[in-house]
Amino acid sequence: MASSYTKDSIFLGSIIPTEIESMCRNLKDLDHEMFRKILKAVVSALEGKDCRDTMKAIAESSAIPQERLSHIIAGMYRLLSEAIRIPVSSLKQEVFKDDLRELRIPEEFVTDFSSVVYGSRRAALEMAAAQSDPHLPTVEEFKWRVDVAISTSSLTRALQPSVLMHMKLSDGSFHRFEVPVSKFQELRYNVALILKEMNDVEKRSILKIQD
Repeated sequence: MASSYTKDSIFLGSIIPTEIESMCRNLKDLDHEMFRKILKAVVSALEGKDCRDTMKAIAESSAIPQERLSHIIAGMYRLLSEAIRIPVSSLKQEVFKDDLRELRIPEEFVTDFSSVVYGSRRAALEMAAAQSDPHLPTVEEFKWRVDVAISTSSLTRALQPSVLMHMKLSDGSFHRFEVPVSKFQELRYNVALILKEMNDVEKRSILKIQD
């Protein structure tokens, strides 16, 4: 279910991350040319490139104190990371700009941030973000069959049907497990109940996407 971001709901949430708050304070009186150099390096880092030499060159060529520069870089990285993870259809460009203005970011910097988030490099940034996000293996293959144990050490299981399942995951691992039919029916019921509850939540008007 997609979310909707409006003027009353800044895309960063109700609590602004510390890195971004610190960046906003340290952007004051920053030279625009230097801002763009830092922004370019941060964008390259978000794309997964090694930018250590570039960052070192910026630090050595700038009169900006190391601590202030660190705050600016960390804040830029966090702000762009958060923005890229929100679909363009949910976070409109003008809303994004208004949110940056509420953070008291200078107008010329607002334009540059917006050009990154909504520009030609967005696809590469989205791909890099998806690859760096933590995730679990997915199911590539799933097989099942109903089995009846004829000979077993437990009398309670003799001639009782069970569901045997085999899974192959995207990391190449295989898993095999057995579930009694009664537990399988319980699982099926709970899954159906959860899907119904999710459907009920989506029907509530307060959570519908607003254009």
